[in-house]
Amino acid sequence: MTHSADLQTALHAVAEGLLLLSSDLRIVDANPSFLQRRALQREQVLGRSIFELFPEHDSMPADNAHPDLVPVDALHASEARLRLALEAAGDGVWEWDIGGDEFILSRRGRAMLGYSETDVGTSLIHWIAITHPEDLQRVRDHVMDCIRGRLSFMSCEYRVRCRDGNWKWVLARGAVVDRSEDGWARRMVGTTVDISSEQETLRRANFDALTGLPNRSLFRERLQYEVTASRRSGRLLALLFIDLDRFKEVNDLLGHDAGDELLKQTAARIRASVREVDTVARLGGDEFTVILTNLDGRSHVENIAEKILSAISRPYLLNQEEIYVSGSIGITLHPGDASEPERLVRNADQAMYVAKNAGRNQFSFFTKSMQDQAWQRLKLIGELRNALPQRQLKVYFQPVVDLRSGQVVKGEALLRWLHPVRGLICPNEFVVLAEETGLINEIGNWVFMQAAAWSKRWSTLRGNVFQISVNKSPVQFLANAKSPNWGAYLKDLGLDWNSMSVEITESLLLNATDATAEKLFSLRDAGVQVAIDDFGTGYSSMAYLKKFAVDYLKVDQSFIRDTACNSTSRTIAETIIVMAHKLGLQVIAEGVETEEQRNWLTEAGCDFAQGFLFSEPVPPEAFEQLLNIPYARLAS
Repeated sequence: MTHSADLQTALHAVAEGLLLLSSDLRIVDANPSFLQRRALQREQVLGRSIFELFPEHDSMPADNAHPDLVPVDALHASEARLRLALEAAGDGVWEWDIGGDEFILSRRGRAMLGYSETDVGTSLIHWIAITHPEDLQRVRDHVMDCIRGRLSFMSCEYRVRCRDGNWKWVLARGAVVDRSEDGWARRMVGTTVDISSEQETLRRANFDALTGLPNRSLFRERLQYEVTASRRSGRLLALLFIDLDRFKEVNDLLGHDAGDELLKQTAARIRASVREVDTVARLGGDEFTVILTNLDGRSHVENIAEKILSAISRPYLLNQEEIYVSGSIGITLHPGDASEPERLVRNADQAMYVAKNAGRNQFSFFTKSMQDQAWQRLKLIGELRNALPQRQLKVYFQPVVDLRSGQVVKGEALLRWLHPVRGLICPNEFVVLAEETGLINEIGNWVFMQAAAWSKRWSTLRGNVFQISVNKSPVQFLANAKSPNWGAYLKDLGLDWNSMSVEITESLLLNATDATAEKLFSLRDAGVQVAIDDFGTGYSSMAYLKKFAVDYLKVDQSFIRDTACNSTSRTIAETIIVMAHKLGLQVIAEGVETEEQRNWLTEAGCDFAQGFLFSEPVPPEAFEQLLNIPYARLAS
C-alpha cells in the first residue's frame, strides 16, 4: 500500500471492529464498528496505549495480535496481515488487482458460497458470471462510483449463485487502497458477508409469500415515496385498485390450491402489463394495486388498465380445467383527486366498487360524486346499526297462493326499514351493507324469530300449519356466523313440523362448505324446509338438490314476466316445473302480475305463485286479513 489514507479507508469499510496501531502500540484510528460495539467515542481512544484500553492484555507479547488490533507497521509491511485481520472478523475477504485483472476471494469467502479454490477462476469476469443478472448493473454502478472516487467506499447487497445452484444474498463492502498518481484506482480490498437470513426476514416482512409481490406494508411505503416524488416533479401519478370478479366461486369450487395458483398467475399477468418502474402489490385475498409513475396523461392510464383487464380475462388452466375470471379496476390520480396516500387508497377502492357494481370487467376513474356517495354509505351504515334497537326494522309479509285452490297457503317474510327521515327503505338498499358489516346475523336472526312467532299465531287461527319462509343471506351460513339453536327455539315455541322454510341462493349450494352443509342439515333436523330462490338465474346441479333435500324451487320473476311474449322464457319455466316434479319438488312462481301469467302457470302445472296480482308485501296486521280470502277476491 502506498497511502495511509487508503489504509484508513479500507479499515472503515470493514464490517468487524478494528483498530489501527502505531509502532509503539498507540491507537492511530478506530473504525465505527469497533467504537459502536464498545460504546466509545473516537476522541476517547485516539492516542491511548492499547494496554490502557485492554488492561487484561498488558503482558501480551508484542507479536501476539489481539483479534481487533491491526499494527500499522505490519500493514505497511504486508497486505497479507490486513487480509488475515479481516478474515479473523468472520467475513470473506476479497482483493482486486484492477490493472492485472485478478480477483481473489479468501478461503472463508469461497466456503461461504460452497466453492473450492479451483471452482471459480481469478478473473473478475468469472465472478460476474455468478452474480444475479437482476443485480449486476447495481453492483457495477457501486464499484465504478468507488473507483472514480465518487464514493469513499462501496457497500452493496446482491445475489450470488452458490455451487449448489441456489442464490445467496451477500453484502460486499470495499474501498480503493491504491491509486496511481493521476488518481486511477489500481487495487481494491474488501469483505463479503452472508446476509441471506437478514434478507429472508426482510422479504417475509415486505413481500407476499404467495405471489412474491410487495405486500401491504411495502406498498404503503412505496406509495408515500412516489407521492412525494410526484409532488416534487409535478408529474402525474395513478393508483389502480384491482379486485378479481367471482374469485370466491373459483376458490370454493376447485379448492384453495387452485385459488392460490390463480392468484399467482394473475400477479404475473398484472406485472407483465406494466413497466419495470411501476409497483404491483398484493394487499391480501384477491386484491391487487398498481402504482403508475411519471405519466404523460390520463390516456396512458386507460391503456394500461385495458391491458390489465385483457390479461386477466384470458383463460386460466387450473386442475386441468379452463377457468375464466375478470377484474374490476378503480383508478385515482395524484395530484388531481387527492394529495395524501391514504385518501388515494380510499378513492381507488371506491372507484373499484363502482366498476364492480356497473357490471364487472371494467375500470372506473374516481369522481367527486363517488366520495359523496361513500359518505352517504358510511352514514347509512351508522344509522343501520341503530335501526334494530330503535325498532325501525319491520317484517312485512307477502302471500303465497295455491294455484289449484286459489287460497293463501303460505307467506314470505320480507324485511323493511322505516327510516325516521327517509321513510320506507327497501332491502336492496341496505342488506348488502348489513352483510358487509356483519349486522346481517343479528338482523337475520331477529327476522326469523319474528316470522316464527307470526307462523305460530296464524297456524293457531287457521287450525293447521301455516308456513312462513325467510330469506337467509349466504353470510349467515359462514363458519363464524352466530345463530341460536333453531331446533330448541322452534320446539319451545310449540311450532309444528315444516312451519318454517328458508330461502337460499343456488350458489350457496354449489359452493357449500362443511360449515354451510352443517347449518343446512341442522335446519332440516329442526323441521325447517328449504327453498331455492331465483332458480334458473345462476348455476346449479341436480345432485345438490337431492343431497340437501331441497323442498321448493322458486322460478325467478324474469322468466315469469316474459312467459306471455318470449318462447324461450316460457320453455325455461316449463322445463323447471317438469324437472322439479320429477325430482319430487314443488314450484313457486315469483313476480306474477297478470291473469295471463297466472293462467299459463296453472296450465303448466306450477304449484304456487306470489306477486302483485295477489298482494304486495304488507304489515302482519293487513296480511292477517288475507288469510281466508279465496283467490278470486284477492285478484279483483
